[in-house]
Amino acid sequence: MADTIAITGATGFVGSAVARRLTAAGYRIRGLLRSGSLHKRPADNACRWIEGDLEDVPGLQRLVKGVSAVIHCAGAVRGATHDQFNRVNVDGFANLVKATVEKHPMPRLLLISSLSAREPQLSYYAASKRRGERVLVEQPHDLFWTIYRPCAVYGPGDREMLPLFRWMANGIAPVLGTGSNRFSLIYVDDLTEAVLKWLDQDGCHAGTYELHDGHPGGYSWHDAIDAVKQLRNKAVLRLKIPLFLVKLAARLNQLAARTVGYAPMLTPGKLSELSHPDWVCDNGELHEATGWSPQILLPEGLRLTLGLPGAEGKGLGG
Repeated sequence: MADTIAITGATGFVGSAVARRLTAAGYRIRGLLRSGSLHKRPADNACRWIEGDLEDVPGLQRLVKGVSAVIHCAGAVRGATHDQFNRVNVDGFANLVKATVEKHPMPRLLLISSLSAREPQLSYYAASKRRGERVLVEQPHDLFWTIYRPCAVYGPGDREMLPLFRWMANGIAPVLGTGSNRFSLIYVDDLTEAVLKWLDQDGCHAGTYELHDGHPGGYSWHDAIDAVKQLRNKAVLRLKIPLFLVKLAARLNQLAARTVGYAPMLTPGKLSELSHPDWVCDNGELHEATGWSPQILLPEGLRLTLGLPGAEGKGLGG
């Protein structure tokens, strides 16, 4: 009988991709679903859905009962205060860990964190991701756990980077400041393969691992623009956006969010993340532990994401 895997965030971009890949590999999937999110169930996602959220302890207990592993993909990415992020990324995750360690036999647990946890001083979000990791690291039980810190994940269905890539594909590329800061990227299918590797072998116990597409030194925003330009075989206009204007917009957005009570994406903290000079990753430790290697570099990933014609790009510039 196939193992059952519990997934939180299975209606989201990463979580749904993980669920599809594990289903294709023969695993049975059990997903956590908030009552108000029934309409978000992916049509191609063969999950058995458990109604509840990360504050619903009985729901979490039902989610992890009898599973062989728990993969935590859920998280708050929008907010204007510490509490908006901590409620999900720290306290909610702590509830999941507690439900997991109470089960016998105890399932393994994989936390899909974020590279932002490497720099917790930058934003409320980054700080909450680091605190969530500490929940796992400091838990006293004999739990088989692993933390993945992927860099920016992109692919079809992404709602954060895809709009920017579409602007580029239409011939206009917004550039924040100089656009020279370096960052790593990972195509969503490579991330799901890394999850599958974790499930298929016994390595990666009690470790924190960075993931990216393997391109040495990462990319600059201009590298991404050039990759789209080559795929389109047309010029892309670089539209430079002064940093001070974005800072002003971020401050006004945060003030409005705190006044009205909504959860914004663009805040001073998010801008600090976007303008940080070094988000370059190293895959070495994860490859050594699991044998996983990424397969899709930026040109091919962009072609797949945007549905553009072109030959497979094995490196920057194809």
